[in-house]
Formats: sequence, structure tokens, C-alpha cells
Amino acid sequence: WNETVEIFRAKMPLRKHRCRFKSYEHCFTAAEAVDWLHELLRCSQNFGPEVTRKQTVQLLKKFLKNHVIEDIKGKWGQEDFEDNRHLYRFPPSSPLKPYPKKPPYQKDVIKFPEWNDPPPGTSQENILVRPVVMNSEMWYKRHSIAIGEVPACRLVHRRQLTEANVEEIWKSMTLSYLQKILGLDSLEEVLDIKLVNSKFIIHNVYSVSKQGVVILDDKSKELPHWVLSAMKCLANWPNCSDLKQPMYLGFEKDVFKTIADYYGHLKEPLLTFHLFDAFVSVLGLLQKEKVAVEAFQICCLLLPPENRRKLQLLMRMMARICLNKEMPPLCDGFGTRTLMVQTFSRCILCSKDEVDLDELLAARLVTFLMDNYQEILKVPLALQTSIEERVAHLRRVQIKYPGADMDITLSAPSFCRQISPEEFEYQRSYGSQEPLAALLEEVITDAKLSSKEKKKKLKQFQKSYPEVYQERFPTPESEALLFPEKPKPKPQLLMWALKKPFQPFQRTRSFRM
Repeated sequence: WNETVEIFRAKMPLRKHRCRFKSYEHCFTAAEAVDWLHELLRCSQNFGPEVTRKQTVQLLKKFLKNHVIEDIKGKWGQEDFEDNRHLYRFPPSSPLKPYPKKPPYQKDVIKFPEWNDPPPGTSQENILVRPVVMNSEMWYKRHSIAIGEVPACRLVHRRQLTEANVEEIWKSMTLSYLQKILGLDSLEEVLDIKLVNSKFIIHNVYSVSKQGVVILDDKSKELPHWVLSAMKCLANWPNCSDLKQPMYLGFEKDVFKTIADYYGHLKEPLLTFHLFDAFVSVLGLLQKEKVAVEAFQICCLLLPPENRRKLQLLMRMMARICLNKEMPPLCDGFGTRTLMVQTFSRCILCSKDEVDLDELLAARLVTFLMDNYQEILKVPLALQTSIEERVAHLRRVQIKYPGADMDITLSAPSFCRQISPEEFEYQRSYGSQEPLAALLEEVITDAKLSSKEKKKKLKQFQKSYPEVYQERFPTPESEALLFPEKPKPKPQLLMWALKKPFQPFQRTRSFRM
């Protein structure tokens, strides 16, 4: 959607229009917008030539409601867009949110040197070796290494991982794997991480049958028996001569309608509203089929187990019906494959805020699922292996030597915990108080510093950390105690002043006779 809006804003032709004896610059009519956007959607790989003019009008209504466009008087927020000569324009700023970008690709591969390779410019033949005279201590060290003498060691068991720890590892590594495949800096734009249930991931990996179908613990969430029987009937449709149950003309159409009615009345699509953006984001990878399959594998692991089971059974039935040449036509005027996609795409993928073009996205996704359902609905082996190895490593016993850095019992693996803004501010303000107070005391008690240097450093400290300084010197008197004033010496009288005191010049008047 971001790409469509960006192209629409950047390339939609704008020109001068007149309306009611008044001219408007840089605008377009509703009909011109429908013509141009309809052609854009038909040529787009994300939608295709099936887009109708009516669907384009529905999309422009959404654009007007969400302020992608506005009428010539600046009004927006309502879906009152019509295919007519009414004038519209783009708002000054785009309403689009910045979407995630792929991390920069590092072209240069770091080459690690081989241990056996000599440094460049050196030759093993011309290296001068100084003879070493070994004393008894050096000989003992080399001899102990040669005969394999090893210092005493002990086995240290790690703390037991709790079930919550293991679930958190599964969740974090699965989401990291998905983020890497999608090439995103963050998954926040495509799903709410808080809604991802780690128990669902673990259940979908381990609670499966030999055929790879999820086994539910709660049998009340199973498909109804009559729906399951109908799906098996169509998935295993044999020749008429081998059919054991009674049948009539159009029997297969009624069975198919029963299945379609059940899936059509689900309260939520099988891929859930929460994961809609995640699955749609994978559609951009369909040109790289292997990468798209891996991304769909991870996304399907995030589904509730009952949704994943229903999806597995439905996709298997749809694929078998399409491949069965003995299956009679289930609908007049539609091919079997087209009928499968149109019937079940809406119950598989649908957004909470329905848009007509979502049907095209769902159709593309369901078509890809039908062609690759066996691979997509498998558990990704690489992910499972890496997570199991990680958990096993955290539980593994360690060999530790006395005096080594590892001679400390490791604490249980720590996990990030979100804190409130108030707690963050408190930790930021007071978490470093103690080291700073210790630094201040070190400056105060440093006897090597002169009074001038000490005053300079304390002044710098007071300027940088006024709160810590105020706590140490709450009053000017406490600060003055650090530098007591030295008694000033009395000024010495000059000896010549005592002998001949200064007499001011006296002017005398002269009298002339």
C-alpha cells in the first residue's frame, strides 16, 4: 500500500482546472484519478489485470477517508468519493508512516587469515633463530606440557532452565529468523510482538502426526465430524465403480457446498487478523520462491494450533481436488482451480478493515499456498535445529579450572524486561550516583593535587554533575572547610618612614617690598 500511495502522489498528473468561475492549480478530477490509478493497479505485480474500475473507486474512497487525497476545499475523512468531475488534490504532507527498510548489504567479505600462512614478506627459510638456554624452571614447564600434565578441574552444572525461559528462547529466535528473512529493521510494522504466543510455536513444532498435521490437545476445537468426513470424501474421490456410499447426480457439489459453508462462517480467517500484515509482506518475495516459502513457514508457525490444523487439512483437500482428473465439475462456468481460490481465499486471508483489493492479495497468497503447501506447512528444520542447539548449550555441563575467569557459577540466562519511563528516568538519574560520588571523594582526598588544581577540578565536576556536588557540599560553609583561609601577614613598616616621616610641601607667600 505504501508503494501504491507513493507512486500515486508522485506520478498522478496535476493541472489547472476551472470550477464555478474560479481556477484551481495542481489538482485533478475524480474521473482522472480513477482512470490513472486503475491503470496503475492493473499493471502492478501485486494486483494484476483483474482489478475493476469499481474496486479502484472503493480504494480512492479509502484514500479520501485517510487523507491521502482531499477535495479542493480541503475536506476529507468521509468516503463520499464518486466517479465524476469533482476536483481533488494532494495534501501538503503525506499521511504515510515510514516503513521498515532492509539493512545495508555488506559486499566485502571478511577473510580470516589461515593459521599456517606466514605473514606477507617473510620466508621460513631465512628467519634467524636465537638459541635458547633453558634453565630448570623453563625445562619443567615445557616438560609438563609435553607429557600432558593438566591442572585440576571440576564440573559445574548450569542452573536449570525453566519452562518460561525455553518458551522465551523459542519466541525470540523465531521472530529474529522471520525478521532476517523479510529483511526488516523491526517487525513492529507488520505484527504486534506482544500477541505472539510462544506456546503455539512449540505446539506446532512437536505435537504433529506422521503426516505433519498438528494434533490438538483440546478435542473440542477439532473440525466437526461431518465436515471432516466431507473433506475426506472429496480429497479421496475414487472412480464411480469403486464408490461404496450411495450417490446421486450433483452429490459432489452438495458435499463441496457443505465444506464451503462451514469455512465461510468462521469468525476469523485462518491466518488471523493479527498476522494479516505479516503474510501480505511476504507477497513481495514471491519472485524469490525459496525465500518466500521460508517466510511463509515461519509465519504459519505463529498460528494457533487449531488454525494451523484446519489450514493443513483444507490445503491438502484443495490440492488433491485440483489434481484429480476423475473429479466431476463442481461449478458450471468455473474451472476447479479458479473455484478453489475464489471460494476459500476469503476464509484464509482477510483484513479486519475490509478493502475490495484485499481479495486480490488473498487470491495470490492462496494460489501460492496451493502450489507449495507441502513445503510451507512443514516445520523449518534449520530453525528447529538452531533453537534446540541453543537450549542444549545453555543446559550443558561445563569444565572449569581453578583461577580461571569461568570459575564462577553462571547465573541463569537473563532476559530483557520492559520498564516504565519513570523507572528509566530514576535509574538514569540515580544509577550512576555512587561511582560519581566516589570519584568526587577521590579528587577531594588526593594529596598530590595542589589547591589550585583541586579547585579547578572541583569546579569542572560541579558544572558537569551539580546534583552530586550539591549532595557532598550542601552549604557554602561545608565547601569552605575544604580550603581554610590562611592568615594574611601584617604589612611591614618601612624603616625610612620611621626615621623621616613624610611632610607635605607647604607653599609660602613672598612679599615684595
